[in-house]
Amino acid sequence: MSTMATALTTQVYSIFIKASPEQVWEAITTPEFTEKYFYGVPVTITAETFDGGASAQGAVVEFDPPHKLVHSWRALYDTETAAEPESRVTWEIAAQDGGVSLLTVVHDRLDESPKTAESVAGGWSYILSGLKSVLETGKGLAG
Repeated sequence: MSTMATALTTQVYSIFIKASPEQVWEAITTPEFTEKYFYGVPVTITAETFDGGASAQGAVVEFDPPHKLVHSWRALYDTETAAEPESRVTWEIAAQDGGVSLLTVVHDRLDESPKTAESVAGGWSYILSGLKSVLETGKGLAG
């Protein structure tokens, strides 16, 4: 396996956001918020399901508001990614001093899903930057 393929099987992203863990949790789990930063997709997350419509879907395996969310991920935006095995996304929110939260997203179990790994490698940075922008300014990256 190449170094690049190995690096993509577990992807870790961390970002500091000037918001409480409760605000970050609400932004992650509320369709009205996600639509502002998740490529225009109103994602619905319940204690049982992650539903990104035609983009991605999965089952929630851990639901601990406002600290941790773990769900499976099946990318549905093209036939190649849709045919791959599910991967997993873990969202961890930790309160920091000064009204700041540290959000860490780990997308793993991508060993058997190389097209998904390649696709999400750039997407998560954009999504998390948009999330930060929405929470701190009220506007997504697109305006």
